Amino acid sequence: MLSVTSTAAPVASAADTGMSGQRLELLTGAFNKEIADKALPGVTVMVARKGKLVYARAFGVRDPAGSDAMEMDSIFRIYSMTKPMASVAAMILVEEGRLQLSDPVAKHLPAFKDLKVYTATGTEPARPLTVQDLLRHTSGLGYGEISNNAAFKEALAQAGLYKPGDLDFDARDMSPAEQVSRLAAVPLLRQPGTAWEYSLSTDLLGRVIEAASGQRLGDFMAERIFKPLGMKDTAFHVPEAKVHRLAASFDKDPATGNRFKLIDVTRPPGNDSGGAGAVSSAPDYLRFAQMMLNGGTLEGQRILSRNTVRWMTSDHLGPRIPIAQSPGGNVLYPSYYTFGLGLAVRPADGLAATPGSAGDYNWSGYAGTAFWVDPKEQIVGVMMMQSPGAMRNYHRNLLRQLVYQAITD
Repeated sequence: MLSVTSTAAPVASAADTGMSGQRLELLTGAFNKEIADKALPGVTVMVARKGKLVYARAFGVRDPAGSDAMEMDSIFRIYSMTKPMASVAAMILVEEGRLQLSDPVAKHLPAFKDLKVYTATGTEPARPLTVQDLLRHTSGLGYGEISNNAAFKEALAQAGLYKPGDLDFDARDMSPAEQVSRLAAVPLLRQPGTAWEYSLSTDLLGRVIEAASGQRLGDFMAERIFKPLGMKDTAFHVPEAKVHRLAASFDKDPATGNRFKLIDVTRPPGNDSGGAGAVSSAPDYLRFAQMMLNGGTLEGQRILSRNTVRWMTSDHLGPRIPIAQSPGGNVLYPSYYTFGLGLAVRPADGLAATPGSAGDYNWSGYAGTAFWVDPKEQIVGVMMMQSPGAMRNYHRNLLRQLVYQAITD
């Protein structure tokens, strides 16, 4: 059983799990240095092995504009780390027979029945856009911020779903129905199922979940995931009583000097973004990740079946579906990971520039947050920070390196 609290001290002996407590303390020194060097304002780190919490620390300050220390229960904008949770929500509906991966999206969202595609030979889709395409990012959609297709970016902008260069742009006030109608009017970048490209797929998946469940996405996820798992600080906005625990970032990227702005999560959004809209804490997300490692269950609460978790964390691209040669494809391509249903999946022990095991899986968020699960080593790691910019991957890799070097069994 996993016991996760907001304490900043480990709740189990590292030695009892086959890890060295002394070697784990290299994490403490490393992240204290990053804080001292002002590479990031604050961070929380939690590591569990064999179902026991072996490392939990909070570093730096919650808000660089103030002096309040970062706490283990600080709340963070997790951006794309919403995607794995929304994907689990979809798979709950699959288990109940209310969705199938082969379902055309238009079955649940009729506005997509006349969807078009940007191609040299015509504008008709060769086959329907499916739920599986949304889960594995083979939909043909993209993100305006990282697409290199000028026509697609312009179409997104005309639909009010993207504003080039506008750091203050936020589509959170749009209603779900309005988002669907606007997105359905934008032709796909490419034929469905022909390439992996990071995209608005999971936002659209959230609308499918709402149609299939008859509930708002946040309500469905709270009822079926957050509340059963005891994720008391995970939601799609931060209520007033908890705003004092919300972490903040530097105004500028310490490495480049570029300005960035985080989304306002202090009020309920018009639509719950399955792709980037949730907030959470390190203890909460560790519980979600441990549930996945446990094969869909935590402390007597069954969220998914073991078979469904294995299905989600298997390779859903294989040799037939390439990673797009584009900025959207580069989100995954350099990692040497493939993709499952809502998660990046490691195909082999080697290849990647970070330590891990074949079959481990992960995802991360724009503002620096990250998690991974290694079933072979029975490790779960979570890092929460609000530090968008050039150093995100460095800090994620640093965490993994210092966790794996501490294994002693």
